[in-house]
Amino acid sequence: MSTIKQMFEYYGVRFTASRERDKERGEVSATTIVMAAALVALAISVGAVISSRVREKANSLNLG
Repeated sequence: MSTIKQMFEYYGVRFTASRERDKERGEVSATTIVMAAALVALAISVGAVISSRVREKANSLNLG
């Protein structure tokens, strides 16, 4: 078994065990909240960048 495959298997088992433990406690860890907030912020910023670029492109079109 390759080293990379062993690492993925190990982290998969650890992730599953952590998820099961959190499910039993009924808690949301601080790490989960921070990661969710970071993903929301990233999605908002990407949306703003795409929106501004589309708006700039639309305003630069010569329709007359």
